[in-house]
Amino acid sequence: MCQFCATTRSPVPSRRAFLKGGAGLALAGGLTAQVIDPAFAQSAPAARPAGVSGEEALKQLMEGNARYVANTPNERDFSAGRAARVGSQYPFASIVSCADSRLAPELAFDQGAGELFVVRVAGNFVNEDGLASLEYGALVLGSQLIMVLGHTNCGAVSSTINVVKNNTQLPGHLPSLIDAIRPAVLAAQKEEAADLLKAATIANVKLNVEKLKTATPILSQRVAEKKLVVVGGLYDLATGKVSLV
Repeated sequence: MCQFCATTRSPVPSRRAFLKGGAGLALAGGLTAQVIDPAFAQSAPAARPAGVSGEEALKQLMEGNARYVANTPNERDFSAGRAARVGSQYPFASIVSCADSRLAPELAFDQGAGELFVVRVAGNFVNEDGLASLEYGALVLGSQLIMVLGHTNCGAVSSTINVVKNNTQLPGHLPSLIDAIRPAVLAAQKEEAADLLKAATIANVKLNVEKLKTATPILSQRVAEKKLVVVGGLYDLATGKVSLV
């Protein structure tokens, strides 16, 4: 039971109490996005411009990546529009990216500030916090595309392979990363791939794409209503090119 449900004593909660507790109540009850929307009223833009479709968003990403690979980017003035972005943001795509310092999604897709809603974690997997962020990006900010973006020579995936094969013990909270990526390594092992690291990296992307497509109650509904497209990509560290997987 959510905190609001447990603590309220009034049979008719105030509007302020509803706005504070409504989001948690709606999520817990599996209510539709139409019911959840009012709970985000204070943070949603007052007049959001019409967003691009998921297909068009993907086209823009891939065109931007082609410019990046060719070293002919459009984005050169990073101060442009800074003041205008103070009051609102309208990202046309969301990215689940590895935290690797060699990969910067805004640069890789030649997009300026405010264009991409990026969730980053070593190993580019989706946990509860990441899922909530992506739900916010889709429901409140209007992003109609999510790309799970892995990359070549991923240290998190490589470490997971080492743990799986050699039963290596890692310190601190690192085992939580391993547990999240382990299913991809096990899937790649079953394929008996010649390049286990590459196969596991791609499997990790695909598993998280499916996780997002079926994540209830928000993302799965938006996918079913064709208001959200979820895809996977692989960034080549050597060339900068992103390939869909």
